[in-house]
Amino acid sequence: MYELKGLHHITAITSSAEKNYEFFTYVLGMRLVKKTVNQDDIQTYHLFFADDEGNPGTDMTFFDFPGVPKGSKGTNDISRTGFRVPSDRALEYWVKRFDHYGVKHRGIQKQFGVKVLPFEDFDEQQYQLISDENDTGVAPGTPWKKGPVPEEFAIRGLGTLMLRVSDAERMKAVLTQVLSFREVAKEGQETLFEVGEGGNGARVIVELSTFLPPARQGYGSVHHAAFRVEDREALDHWTEKIEAVGFPTSGYVDRFYFESLYSRMYPNILFEFATDGPGFIDYQEDYETLGETLALPPAFEPHRDQIEPLVRPIDTVRSTKHFEKEYFGFEPGDKV
Repeated sequence: MYELKGLHHITAITSSAEKNYEFFTYVLGMRLVKKTVNQDDIQTYHLFFADDEGNPGTDMTFFDFPGVPKGSKGTNDISRTGFRVPSDRALEYWVKRFDHYGVKHRGIQKQFGVKVLPFEDFDEQQYQLISDENDTGVAPGTPWKKGPVPEEFAIRGLGTLMLRVSDAERMKAVLTQVLSFREVAKEGQETLFEVGEGGNGARVIVELSTFLPPARQGYGSVHHAAFRVEDREALDHWTEKIEAVGFPTSGYVDRFYFESLYSRMYPNILFEFATDGPGFIDYQEDYETLGETLALPPAFEPHRDQIEPLVRPIDTVRSTKHFEKEYFGFEPGDKV
């Protein structure tokens, strides 16, 4: 009953909150569902991009630490974030979209029998789109209904997470013996694991790399990855289990939009465990205005006058705007 439910969110570091907002809103068509601050570093924005309602399993979030250097690629790192799209046909649409917007990509490929489209952003942050065609695992979210990408092609949640490590057996032990993932398949130096209901929303690929130097975190890299748990009771279960096998944890952390636990069970890779609720629709912002104001958790609200001058204003109002759906030669309802 306490089994991990799949991916919850991925948090990365960006060089520019403004560019990040533009890229995710206008190019990727994901909805900004919360604009807040890093609760451990209040001069830093924390932006949450997700599906139409900010459902768990759909969030890609970003910090913009002032003055942070660029990260370097390497091993012992969260190397690539996946996003789910509805079909193989949707990937063909995204090739056209990326070409139109000048987004670097590597064309449609196959990975463990699933079609994917690797690409990167302005920071060389690594992503890939993953086709949900024939996927029968964890249900996806709902694409941003009012965004620029037609719903039949749009991103609808997080997909397979990729890790690059120098000790694959050590990471396998963490995933299978501690976190109850299952080894599903192996291709060359890559091993596929899944948890819970499985499918694209609950998968991790571990790539063995013994030649690259250790990655260095900075903008363009992932800060941590979070897995879904049902509630506080499940979170407490995982705290006890992880500590019982000898790994330190953060203990319970209330992030207001969800409740969390953090642990570094493999060198340089931070995992978070986060509850499905309460969510992003709250007393501060309703469905229509998600992400349009600087939202602060209740513990920070009394200090708003001190916090607001520390983060520059970013105009994220979209409820008054109309986005034309962009088809690039495809037809409405084209799913095959």
